[in-house]
Amino acid sequence: MNSHLTFHHFGLAVRRPAEARKFVARLDYVMGESVFDPAQNVHLQLCTHTAHPAVEIIWPGDTAGPVDKFVQRHASGIIYHLCYETDNLTAALAGLEAAGLRPMCVSPATPALLFEGRMVSFYNVVGIGLVEILAASH
Repeated sequence: MNSHLTFHHFGLAVRRPAEARKFVARLDYVMGESVFDPAQNVHLQLCTHTAHPAVEIIWPGDTAGPVDKFVQRHASGIIYHLCYETDNLTAALAGLEAAGLRPMCVSPATPALLFEGRMVSFYNVVGIGLVEILAASH
């Protein structure tokens, strides 16, 4: 069965990125450029590895944003979301629903600065948590 979803990365929410960068650097990750996304009021940095899953380091902007409560409750950081890539968002969501899962949209598809304008949307999947879905292409 084709789920239309391929794992892309996990998002790690932290108060400050220095420790997370040290950790992934020690594991030989390649650090991408950090960007500030004003729409979400967060800083983002994608770290990639030839053998391990990609890690997106996420930390708050200067004012309130979506990760603030998480990093306040989890001072050492927390896996904030899982990201899957799809070539067909409608089919991917239908597949989740057909499996008895309930993806509830918390942020509709918008262009993502970190991914060269590719569309991303976020869903709270009941029983799973926050799932980001990234369009396979523009």
